[in-house]
Amino acid sequence: MSDFDDLRAFQAVPRLGELRLSPDGRRLVVTVGQLDETGAKHTESLWELDPDGAAPPRRLTFSARGERAPRWMPDGSLLFLSARGDDDDSPASMWLLPAAGGEAHEVVDRPGGISSFEVARSARAVVVGAPMLPRAADGDADAALRKEREERKVNAILHEASPIRYWDHDLGPGELRLLSARVTDEGHDEIRDLTPQPQRALDEQAFDITPDGGTVVTGWAVDDEPGFPRPQLVAIDVATGAHRVLAADAGASFSDPVISPDGTRVACVRVQDSTYDEAPLPQLWIVDLAGGEGRAVAADADLWPTSPVWAADGSALFFTSDHQGHHPIFRVDLATDTMPQLTSSGHYTSVQVSPDGETVYALRDHIDAPPTPVRLPSRSTAEPPATIPALGAVELSGRLDEISTVVDDGTVVRAWLALPADASADKPAPLLLWIHGGPLNSWNSWTWRWNPWVMTAQGYAVLLPDPALSTGYGRSMIQRGWGQWGGTPYTDLMSITDEAVKRADIDETRTAAMGGSYGGYMANWVAGHTDRFRCIVTHASLWALDQFQGTTDHPAYWAREWGLPHIQPDRYQQWSPHRFADDITTPMLVIHGDKDYRVPVGEALRLWWDLQRREVPSKYLYFPDEGHWILKPGNAQVWYEAVSAWLATHVLGEEWKRPDLV
Repeated sequence: MSDFDDLRAFQAVPRLGELRLSPDGRRLVVTVGQLDETGAKHTESLWELDPDGAAPPRRLTFSARGERAPRWMPDGSLLFLSARGDDDDSPASMWLLPAAGGEAHEVVDRPGGISSFEVARSARAVVVGAPMLPRAADGDADAALRKEREERKVNAILHEASPIRYWDHDLGPGELRLLSARVTDEGHDEIRDLTPQPQRALDEQAFDITPDGGTVVTGWAVDDEPGFPRPQLVAIDVATGAHRVLAADAGASFSDPVISPDGTRVACVRVQDSTYDEAPLPQLWIVDLAGGEGRAVAADADLWPTSPVWAADGSALFFTSDHQGHHPIFRVDLATDTMPQLTSSGHYTSVQVSPDGETVYALRDHIDAPPTPVRLPSRSTAEPPATIPALGAVELSGRLDEISTVVDDGTVVRAWLALPADASADKPAPLLLWIHGGPLNSWNSWTWRWNPWVMTAQGYAVLLPDPALSTGYGRSMIQRGWGQWGGTPYTDLMSITDEAVKRADIDETRTAAMGGSYGGYMANWVAGHTDRFRCIVTHASLWALDQFQGTTDHPAYWAREWGLPHIQPDRYQQWSPHRFADDITTPMLVIHGDKDYRVPVGEALRLWWDLQRREVPSKYLYFPDEGHWILKPGNAQVWYEAVSAWLATHVLGEEWKRPDLV
């Protein structure tokens, strides 16, 4: 038996989230999500790890509501966010765990809660992101307005600019503001509002604070074109509240600012806008905090850089990027732009650099491994990462192979293939084609939501391809699918599927296709263009593109690539799956969450109606309380059970078995 033979056991595997290294390099803390006693939710707690890997992990926090966002103070005390109120709707506040040990206590709270915060490296200064009602001048006024809204049962939100929603939550009624404070062991001094009346400028923006706590650098979205908010970089003086623009470009956006150890420079990610004809162009970018022109770092690198981190001496940047089915760590020297790749395999997040600059810590995962802490030399590319003991290890239910094929234009299309342990020529496995979302994405990381090993435990082989529009293969791979979602990406998928079914350990007569988000779009497109699969599962899928563009949470993004339907209708007409509904004969399982704002539920409702009206064998699994992702453990179990039953019925020829709780 593996951890994937029992869905309850799979749900109970601890899930590691964010890793943070203390200022002296002697302590690591990681968030760990664990299934609660009821089995209804995962609750995060903070665990301490030994950076040397000698001591076992030790749990630091134990509240029923959980803890997240750990940040170290210069003296070694630990700040984190936790909602420890009397009911489930209580907002999160900031808590402090003293460096000398003892009980954690609350140090900063706000009427609407705290969404995020950052700590100065050399001072006890913090900056918090907190939602406040637009009319509130301070915390007291915010509390009074919130109380009145609650008493009078008012939930209305007045919007004055787009966007108004994000993924699975509404934006508002509070506006996110940045507030500064100096944290002491007992609490905090006066809170200063650094961004009064920001409107929607700070929504979904990251920020950082200089080592001395004197300046905050944040993303700041401006509407230089109606409906197209564009993040600039803004520096805010904590003492005066004065704002100045550090980086702005009418054709690009800036995100993920991090300030250098000496407080003089800011690194970030600059993304040149996509257009109707051109894919976006991401680059690492550096600008002096004092002002002036910025510059691209390793401008010729054909990568998609994310999450920059400064070297301890400020001479280099570490970053991660999708690359050939992996997501490695790179180190770029700022003087020479030389860029060694520090890791050869795996998907890395939460990169942390030791104070002496010699060691990098991170969480490593991959298709066949959940996140686990590792350490590696900061300059060597020869030594493999060393694993640091932690929770969350699993026993797989199969093995992982890699396959590739060369398509008509000479491009190499590759994929991961997860196989049951006993798949062989004597016992070929039925094949599931799983199409990733994005579409600017790659199959290179562990996933709890679409986990292939749950299916290999049931005897299926799972094909995880990276077709055109996938990241990690250079901008040309994205460009060859740009603006034609059902074109080259579709033919790439069919070609790599053809390659997979050539194998003796794959049963080419028993195949199915699945996808979510863009993968759901492609599942719908596949349904209208081939009958090679015995059934299809389409999750959070796009169906009628002209309808979708104006109802998604971020219509501007799609308008750049596709144009506006009333001005440039060609792509909407050519590539919309709903136009091929009459050609669908393959049985389809439709899945959608009502709180999905990225792909609104109207897509599923229209798809379901179109399938029913044409008498296509179909079922609709609907989650009223879920968004784009099915996150609640009970709902996730129903999701896996329904998908498994649908596949068993149509691929294996078994009788339909309704999930127990629906």
